Amino acid sequence: MPARIYITRPLPAGVAEHLREAGMEVEIYPKDQVIPQDVLLRAVEECDGLLCLLTDMIGREVLARAGRLRIIANYAVGYNNIDVEEATRRGIAVTNTPGVLTDATADLAWALLFAAARRVVEAERYLREGRFQGWGPQLFLGQEITGRTLGVVGLGRIGQAFASRASAFRMKILYNSLEADPEFEGAYPYGASRVDLDTLLQQSDFVSLHVPLTSETHHLIGRRELRLMRPHAVLINTARGPVVDEAALAQALREGWIWSAGLDVYENEPAVHPGLLTLPNVVLLPHVGSATFATRLRMGLMAAGNLIAYFQGRRPPNLVNGGVWKNG
Repeated sequence: MPARIYITRPLPAGVAEHLREAGMEVEIYPKDQVIPQDVLLRAVEECDGLLCLLTDMIGREVLARAGRLRIIANYAVGYNNIDVEEATRRGIAVTNTPGVLTDATADLAWALLFAAARRVVEAERYLREGRFQGWGPQLFLGQEITGRTLGVVGLGRIGQAFASRASAFRMKILYNSLEADPEFEGAYPYGASRVDLDTLLQQSDFVSLHVPLTSETHHLIGRRELRLMRPHAVLINTARGPVVDEAALAQALREGWIWSAGLDVYENEPAVHPGLLTLPNVVLLPHVGSATFATRLRMGLMAAGNLIAYFQGRRPPNLVNGGVWKNG
């Protein structure tokens, strides 16, 4: 009997077909929106594999209904939307999609950095509103980027990819991570040093966050940390929303503790703290870090590949909770 796979949202063309070509039955929630909880609960009762998104909360209630579920393939690198401990207790494999979205997310972080530093969104809105009267020597002055100091918090795949792009701008790198990376430091032409978080915040002109969401990184950047930053500093977050205390950030931006910020993720997505929505010195994007045609397709095919491997008796390439694997 073929494995039954449920996909919680329409994905790029080719993902479902890949699963069907491997002999699986596929059902897809048809609406391009977050799947309602009652629909999800019914779906997990009848599927062997679940391909879900980071917007789908796969907690104890869902897992308790998933009597035949054997694997969850998360369409994301992070998997804080899944109760991995409970899934493991129930013998359910959990996989993710690392690596394939590294470059797209690193590129987007740089887009946010430039937009926030050079007031791109403010200036574009000013022109569209018909207020542009010609060049002026003090019109939308922003922060220079070349030759400045870049602070990178988290030196995983995306953090390293983001940092590597700084060489084009002759920037000094300060990074904060669990361990030093001599190879990275040696390869960086303008200097790269591992420092504690407080030092990074105090000495960086730009700070970009690239850490996973854990109990340790929740509100990693709050009032105290924002007070440590330079008045001209720019904060970028393409990691996970709760890494930043949004209420504190809104106050910091409003009162001039820091220059500006660029955010692609939010503490209570899809809601954004109302204090941020009215500020001109923050660039707000709707979680589009991996949103390129090629990347989103690669993510889907990787998630499908994890499912196919499992049901063919092979260890999924991106297994998060390896202790559940019994077939290898």
